[in-house]
Amino acid sequence: MDTNISNFIPSHFNDNSRVWIFQNPIRFNDAETEEIKNILSSFLSQWNAHGAAVKGFATVLYNKFIIIMADEGETIVSGCSTDSLERMIKQIRDKYNVDLFERLSLSFIVDGEIISIMLHEIEKHIENGTLTPDTLYFNNTVLNKIDFVEKWIIPASQSWLSKYFVEERKLAK
Repeated sequence: MDTNISNFIPSHFNDNSRVWIFQNPIRFNDAETEEIKNILSSFLSQWNAHGAAVKGFATVLYNKFIIIMADEGETIVSGCSTDSLERMIKQIRDKYNVDLFERLSLSFIVDGEIISIMLHEIEKHIENGTLTPDTLYFNNTVLNKIDFVEKWIIPASQSWLSKYFVEERKLAK
């Protein structure tokens, strides 16, 4: 699995480009992923803010994550343009019957596969060894391109989840 995010996004977008990540708790199949990419492409061709075209990029990564990026060097995305993005994501959500706004489902790479774990199950997965401090975590809280490239896929111990591993070490003593 290629985790070098630079391979998937436009290099010519400003490092401060805004990023939105919408995660499907399950994976889209290949046909759904292609359909969604077409929906995203159609959306981008019409995306504007106060009448000016938004320089945008969108894709689906790993058949699981919808990534939207806006290079705000020329056009700032705000109010109505953000609302239109949310409406489009809700259309995808409704069409495929998935919850793209679920924030309690966290994704990790375990044995080369992406798995999703509900937040309330994290401690159980640490105890049984599924998750370790080095397990790669998808940090969907990143807000811009540079953080997306550098901090989207990180060891769990380098994220807000680190507190769970500190607690686990205390319990082990």
